Amino acid sequence: MNAYVQQNQPPGVPPLELTGERTLPDVPTENYWYRRHLAVYEWIAARAAGARVLDMACGEGYGSAVLARSAAQVIGVDGNPEAHEHARLKYTRPGLSFEWGAVETYGEPGSFDVVVFLQTIEHVTDPSAVLRHFRSLLAPGGVTYVSTPNVLTLAPPGAAKSDNPWHLREYRAEEFTALCESAFAHVQMLGLFHAGKLRAHEIALRLGWDRLHAGLRITKPFYGWFTPAISTRDFTLRAAPLTHALDFVALCA
Repeated sequence: MNAYVQQNQPPGVPPLELTGERTLPDVPTENYWYRRHLAVYEWIAARAAGARVLDMACGEGYGSAVLARSAAQVIGVDGNPEAHEHARLKYTRPGLSFEWGAVETYGEPGSFDVVVFLQTIEHVTDPSAVLRHFRSLLAPGGVTYVSTPNVLTLAPPGAAKSDNPWHLREYRAEEFTALCESAFAHVQMLGLFHAGKLRAHEIALRLGWDRLHAGLRITKPFYGWFTPAISTRDFTLRAAPLTHALDFVALCA
């Protein structure tokens, strides 16, 4: 099977191809990005116990399944028919369902305690309108969680954005904060950072690890072990310094 197609899917579940539009589990070379996204889903799930949750742009569905471990109800919504069908067939448990729909229009006012929108706002043409729509979907006391990559750590130095063709705009911390505050009265901004062995790897790179593994000709075997070994414990969320964050996670109410 192609290295960029999901492996070992359950019987009857069509594998998805890795296109760069969304991350996927079950693709060994994609494990870093998958765990980076999953760490945020797990953090939100710990704060959504018993809630009615809407996971917008849920993609493959793995995040919705994580949220459903603690939430009372989770609806995963995606506009891609292949991703929707895959999620519907793969992730089946009480309280979890998947629907096809658009992030700009899906849902009834006041229907959810939590709206989740991760790593997607950089894809949409009118992000302010999308956030206002999410605000309308919240019940009193509800929270919307929105994440996006930090342009300063994703794009080359000085570039307006990375070369990801699916991203229409990428944000600095102050720009993303202003966007969220245009739709919500209360916004708390956190950053996602490396921890554990990824933090150790960052330090090793500053000390010349790239030259060392290339000189020893161990690049392929090392990263063949290292990348699949990355877990959600190798990421952490904290409030500062946001300039150096990998991703921003906004708590909006």
